[in-house]
Amino acid sequence: MSANSVALAYLAAAVLFILTLKGLSSPATSRRGNQFGMIGMAIAVLTTLTLTHNWAYILIAIAVGGSIGAVVAQRIQMTAMPELVAAMHSLVGLAAVLVAMSAFNNPVAYGIALPGEMLHSSNRIELFIGTFVGAITFTGSIIAFLKLSGRMSGKPIRFAGQHWVNLGLGIVMVGFGVAFFLAPSWTPFLIMTAIALLLGVLLIVPIGGADMPVVISMLNSYSGWAAAGIGFTLNNNMLIIAGSLVGSSGAILSYIMCKAMNRAFLNVILGGFGGGDSAAAASGSDGVQKTYRSGSADDAAFLMGNADSVIIVPGYGLAVARAQHAIKEMSNALTAKGVKVRYAIHPVAGRMPGHMNVLLAEAEVPYDQVVEMDEINNEFADTDVVLVIGANDVVNPAAKNDKSSPIYGMPILEVHKARTVLVVKRSMATGYAGLDNDLFYLDKTMMVFGDAKKVVEDVIKALA
Repeated sequence: MSANSVALAYLAAAVLFILTLKGLSSPATSRRGNQFGMIGMAIAVLTTLTLTHNWAYILIAIAVGGSIGAVVAQRIQMTAMPELVAAMHSLVGLAAVLVAMSAFNNPVAYGIALPGEMLHSSNRIELFIGTFVGAITFTGSIIAFLKLSGRMSGKPIRFAGQHWVNLGLGIVMVGFGVAFFLAPSWTPFLIMTAIALLLGVLLIVPIGGADMPVVISMLNSYSGWAAAGIGFTLNNNMLIIAGSLVGSSGAILSYIMCKAMNRAFLNVILGGFGGGDSAAAASGSDGVQKTYRSGSADDAAFLMGNADSVIIVPGYGLAVARAQHAIKEMSNALTAKGVKVRYAIHPVAGRMPGHMNVLLAEAEVPYDQVVEMDEINNEFADTDVVLVIGANDVVNPAAKNDKSSPIYGMPILEVHKARTVLVVKRSMATGYAGLDNDLFYLDKTMMVFGDAKKVVEDVIKALA
């Protein structure tokens, strides 16, 4: 292909990627957005293939990677999507590091230096930035994967002087980066890379489970910038554009997540809450035993079946129980009885942004029934019954009225304003933030204990 044809093809792919982001902004258009993304990526890959003669190696890599991806996509459970996303981010970071190493090892082959000449100063800066961002993304995403998958404790892991250690390592890393810029050689490059790999671990281990949605979106942003760095190294405009889109959109999403949790981005990175030791179940912070009211699935069915309006608040427990299809069937049964049913979605419900939206879309819940927090909070006071199923921290009234709570100020779904609240949980255990929930002890709240799917199925039988 000619240079003009390549530029035109990359421009078409870039436009499709922008349309992808636009489509993914709404569940109703997300499928079309995904289709735009796949078409754009196909154009970008095929165009890039015309620029190389090493077809055999590339096709083998595509075949192997594509096969693995296809198998994983078929087998992955919806509850495992957050850790899968983290794992994918780690691969992008690793790719950035390996490409930077390869380019530094043979800059002539990459067209960033002439035989016998030193790397241009701009290329040294690109390699430095691409390498340390990619390295931090790689190891940070691995830690996020281990925490999300339960292979590592979700509790914050801290030690004395941790922030100072991180700051010192960051300064030393930049110092070796400057040394690499002044006199390119393997020693400062490898030391800089090793420190960045270590920083990726140290930055994520102190972050608790409740802040994981922010970590996911943050790492998504990092992976985008790492990809953009690869684009500069490879002199590939398409990769620069795609990486920049991912990086900027991930940064915006991180901001939205922090706002939804009333958290500052630096506060999350420097000492996230969540997963710490908390009061025992059914016990307050002062050790005083609290009382709660419990009921059965039949009781829940009676209350919802005789209500005019029901709002369902899904959480991670819904995903763990794989109860999204059962909850859709229950909604249909209530609707048939003339009950108005809607779903209230908190921006950080689950383990990653949009987790609950994806679950409900998988069960083909009508999009007009799914309402975001800002739109539905004013309607809880006029709602007969709220069914909280698997959610915890995002409905905790302490965020509104307890200034001593770590989540004070965090916007929540104000389900405590409803006339009746039903909470489906396996036990009185705390949520991912490790905090007791005052909602469970209100006079208007009834706890229904059991597996979410089994409870909902029993409610369906009682409604029949």
